[in-house]
Amino acid sequence: MTITTDGFLLAFGMPGLPEMLIVGFVVLLLFGGKKLPGLMRNLGRSTNEFKRGMSDTAEDEDNTAPSDESN
Repeated sequence: MTITTDGFLLAFGMPGLPEMLIVGFVVLLLFGGKKLPGLMRNLGRSTNEFKRGMSDTAEDEDNTAPSDESN
């Protein structure tokens, strides 16, 4: 057993290839072959939109940070 720095007990490690194949097979069974490309496309678009929003937020925080030029 491994304990992280946060104190949470890790019972399982990262999923390996067999686990990922099982998950992929279950997803394929649930959604079917015809809907899967559309789902992955939407997932990619959502990920890109999230990244774009995070970078815009970081830029907005940099632009609104108080400057020390008033002295």
